[in-house]
Amino acid sequence: MGDFDAVLKHWGPVEADYTGYGSLVLTRLFTEHPETQKLFPKFVGIPQGELASSSAVADHGATVLKKLGELLKAKGNHAAILKPLANSHATKHKIPINNFKLISEVIVKVFAEKAGLDAAGQQGLRNVMSKVIADLEASYKELGFTG
Repeated sequence: MGDFDAVLKHWGPVEADYTGYGSLVLTRLFTEHPETQKLFPKFVGIPQGELASSSAVADHGATVLKKLGELLKAKGNHAAILKPLANSHATKHKIPINNFKLISEVIVKVFAEKAGLDAAGQQGLRNVMSKVIADLEASYKELGFTG
């Protein structure tokens, strides 16, 4: 449980501003890894200079972080949360598993810079996301998606 607690003790600022943090996370993801923007059809036409001011980007980022909050608070008992997510991302959105690794590292960076996530929290978040991504990948395989 240590990893979850190390992250959750810094979760307050994120929870208080899901939209702001969500915008930071997706803007940074699309800036550092421009190829990922193509995976979001509704964001493809947004120039990089306009990402940070896009309410659609911020809203989707908030959705991502709210789901992450659910996963963190489940403290490893996340199968019921992860199954529908894996299903939609494999069968509908066709999101390759590597993209979860990319966004995870962006989240760690943003939280370290903006939410005060300390070294233990950063490692805890990496550990949690590694387990979540492994479980997602297992679900992807069950669904026959090898993206």
